[in-house]
Parts: sequence; C-alpha cells; structure tokens
Amino acid sequence: MKILGIIPARYASTRFPAKPLVDIAGKSMIQRVYEQVKKASGIASVVVATDHAEIFDHVKKFGGEVCMTNENHASGTDRCYEALSLQADTFDYVINIQGDEPFIQPAQIELLASKLNGQTEIATLIKAIDQPEQLFNPNLVKVVINKLGEALYFSRSTIPHIRNTPEREWLSKHTFYKHIGMYAYRTDILAQLTRISVSSLERAESLEQLRWLENGFRIMVAETKAETVGIDTPEDLSRALTLLTAQQL
Repeated sequence: MKILGIIPARYASTRFPAKPLVDIAGKSMIQRVYEQVKKASGIASVVVATDHAEIFDHVKKFGGEVCMTNENHASGTDRCYEALSLQADTFDYVINIQGDEPFIQPAQIELLASKLNGQTEIATLIKAIDQPEQLFNPNLVKVVINKLGEALYFSRSTIPHIRNTPEREWLSKHTFYKHIGMYAYRTDILAQLTRISVSSLERAESLEQLRWLENGFRIMVAETKAETVGIDTPEDLSRALTLLTAQQL
C-alpha cells in the first residue's frame, strides 16, 4: 500500500491563533509534527497542507514538503482531500495526522498503517482510559467498538453507561476507550467523505466521524498504548514542555 501522510495546518484558531508556528523548545510545533511523521516507516511521502503563506514559507524553510489549500475548508478531512488532489503521485491511502500533536509517536502511525490492507475504508486509533477525570471529560471523545475491531459510536458522553453502579467504580467494571484523532482513509473513500452532507449526529456532538458512521462507512480501530498530548491553548504549552523533557525529543 502506498501511503501519503498529510498534516493539516490551519493558521486561524479562536483559542490559539498561529498555533502551528508556536515555538516548543527551539522548534515550531508544525516542524516537530513533521519530523515525527517522517520517522514512521511505510509512509511514502509527507506533506503539510496549510491555508496561510507564513506557515507555507516556514515549512519550506525547514526543508519540509508543503502545499497551499483553501482557507474555507470546514474540516481537516476536506483539507486532506484537496492536498491529495494536488499531488503528482497516486496513493492508496492517506493518513491525516493532527498538526497540534507534536509528540505523536512514529510507532502510532505505523500501527495505524498496519490496518491498511486495501479492504479497510477508514481507520483510527483508540486508547484505553485509566483515569476517572478522562472518563467524564466531555472534551475527550469516547468510542465503543465491536468484536470486529470497528467503531460502533463516538461520543463526548461517557459510553457505555454502567447501570446500577456508582460512577467511581465504572473503570473497574468495563474497559473504556478514548479516541486518538488520527485517521487513515482509502483514497476513493476520502473522495466520498467530502461529498456527504453534515448529519444530525455530527451536528449534535460536533464530531465529523459520526457523519461517516451515519452514512454506512466502516471505521476500523487500532489500540495504542502510547499517550498523546494535543496543544489546543497557550496553557497546554507547559504540559507539552514537560513531556518534551520526559521524552528527550
């Protein structure tokens, strides 16, 4: 399978404008993401898909591949499809790597890539939840899976609900999973995803993957043991710097 890694990097952000360019111990966030993806085996090519000249020029300066995309895309999935259409080569799959997770592990990307066999339509990562504060955090997306290793549903609510059991005991009664927002799409499926309308479930939870499930697409999951740290606000930087020291990246 020939795989293209795409890193969407949008300049505008309500909570953290120009986030991809923020400095993290001497390197920008987007450079750190790019370098981590480049370490992953099995990825034929990596490109940053941006909507802003400053990010475009910065990626060029550190030697990365980058393409300019429309600033009005509603999601990273739409931006990935445009970036794919701009490539001279053809690919079997695209992996969408979040541009705000500078410590994504190459092994996590390789794990996701291992699920791409030509039959898989969409794949993503999950991780078992081991902390109560994560379990009941609506900003952390939870996922329920079936016995085939496919996602049944994603929610900001805690799912499943453990009936007749105090919430403090839920983690001891069931294995809960959180969603790690990195996606792989078969390229023909990616094209289809950009043509379907926003669904009622997506609108309710503000999760685009629910649109895919509601329209009958299958999402394969792979379980990672590694923790990831996304940077959504300036306050998240201190946590990221702590992780940087721990990982010695």
